[in-house]
Amino acid sequence: MKVEKFEDIIAWQKAKKLTLDIYLEFKSCKDFGFKDQIQRAAVSIMNNTAEGFERNTNKEFRNFLFIAKGSCAEVRSMLGNFKAIVRLHQNFMNFINFKDF
Repeated sequence: MKVEKFEDIIAWQKAKKLTLDIYLEFKSCKDFGFKDQIQRAAVSIMNNTAEGFERNTNKEFRNFLFIAKGSCAEVRSMLGNFKAIVRLHQNFMNFINFKDF
């Protein structure tokens, strides 16, 4: 399959799905700094893939893909932190015995 536009790139398609999933998952998150940062990082994956493709040189495309890869790591890191925070909250809630209040 010949890639004629950035929307044909499978990595861009997956980044778009990830971005939509991130926006849906964190839409009610009250930690606005965290929410904004993870959303920006997810959007950055799609945008850097698209921008690099439109530069029309393999060297520039490769550089933008490296930037997108860094944004992938940022999203993974933040999801790991989020998972740990949720686990801490659950452990705390299990620790407290509400019958004592």
